[in-house]
Amino acid sequence: MRKGHNQKTFVIERVQTGVRIEKRLLKVLKALAEFHDLTLGDLLEGIVLHAFDGKAPFQGASRQRIRQLKRFYGLDLDARASHRLKEAREVIRVRGPRRARRRPAARRQRAKAKHLHAKKGSAVRAVRRVARRKVNKREKTR
Repeated sequence: MRKGHNQKTFVIERVQTGVRIEKRLLKVLKALAEFHDLTLGDLLEGIVLHAFDGKAPFQGASRQRIRQLKRFYGLDLDARASHRLKEAREVIRVRGPRRARRRPAARRQRAKAKHLHAKKGSAVRAVRRVARRKVNKREKTR
């Protein structure tokens, strides 16, 4: 800690971090940082330090600007949503259809040949031939 004119200054060490954050929330934060002529990191540090002390980080004018930015960027989340956020990938994984496991290339070719078997003819034989060649090449390299 060093003393300036009438204020204490704190010597700190910052680290680079990879934080994942909701896209629209990040847009609002960046715009707010720009509005206050701060870096995004400085803005987040200020918000977190105020929150740790149980204080509101923004006053009237800033809160009005935040409402405008939330409306502009379509951010409809509030504090009640904080523990109910789910990644889009998680929702798809939980609710969506299961994906079939990828088959090795030779098995895919054989499956394709079986599917085409109803059509019969030279196309089916060509697909089977390609599948056999791939299998034979793999067996030779092992």
